[in-house]
Amino acid sequence: MRFPGFARRLPWLVLVILALFPLLAPSFGLEYYVGFVRRLLIVAIAASSLNFILGYGGMAALGHAGFIGVGAYTVVALVEAGFSSAWLAWGGALVAAGLSAALIGAVSLRTRGVYFIMITLAFAQMLYYLAVSLRTYGGDDGYGLYTPLEMGAWLDGVHPDVFYWVVLVIAALVFACFSRVAHSRYGHALRGIRDNETRMVALGYPVYRLKLAGFVAAGAVAGLAGGLLASHNAFVSPAMMHWTQSALLLVMVMLGGLGRRWGAPLGVALWLVLEETLKMHTDYWHWPLGVLLLLAVFHAPQGLAALFERREGGR
Repeated sequence: MRFPGFARRLPWLVLVILALFPLLAPSFGLEYYVGFVRRLLIVAIAASSLNFILGYGGMAALGHAGFIGVGAYTVVALVEAGFSSAWLAWGGALVAAGLSAALIGAVSLRTRGVYFIMITLAFAQMLYYLAVSLRTYGGDDGYGLYTPLEMGAWLDGVHPDVFYWVVLVIAALVFACFSRVAHSRYGHALRGIRDNETRMVALGYPVYRLKLAGFVAAGAVAGLAGGLLASHNAFVSPAMMHWTQSALLLVMVMLGGLGRRWGAPLGVALWLVLEETLKMHTDYWHWPLGVLLLLAVFHAPQGLAALFERREGGR
């Protein structure tokens, strides 16, 4: 890249633009897209958690949406119990999803390869059918959150779009934390496990515990995204934890770039923006997105984020 200084400042520039967007949107008649960008940020949080275990740890989980659903239904359970604090609901979503990830990971991480993919898929589908059977929370019809959660008197009355900025701050913190951890000693050990697990075991690393810690952290963050998504949609349904949603997250991460710092947000942004745009023009919007995936596989196999990084070794 010819302008490394600009490349370092680009994330900050994007952050400033996103922060100002709710203030500028009414001037251009784009109020609807404030909610769209908020949803994009929430999905990017979930995709970043998947990118952490898949891109850095090599754990190809096909049940990540299950943790999103656990977080969302935790919010529903707390609301049904009479709690109205958003911070309590979102914190509960993070903890509940983390505990679920610990239980599932303790079993799943004893397998490898295609067996790991299948067992995470099986656990996610078990969570899906459990949600379908919960008649108290709407069952297959879902559950509506008709009363908005309270973020506190110091935030609720500040601006109608305060929830947007809260999501933006949470997303920025999640991206920063995953980036810092990925370049820490733990992150390097996780990449070593991804590249050659047998050698890392021979070197004395506690491979199982390192993988489990990453799996739990990713599941907890996905649960937080689920809690935010429940507040965003004001509705929770078992469909949000179906295996097809896990596959869609996987596609977004691979499109953006596995193990790339900005791979997950870039893949989510490109996919959701194209989906939203194509839906306005055709009912067959899946076809162009399929063509996009084929082009990415052949021309950008390392993800779109790799195209913006410095080329090394003459490549």
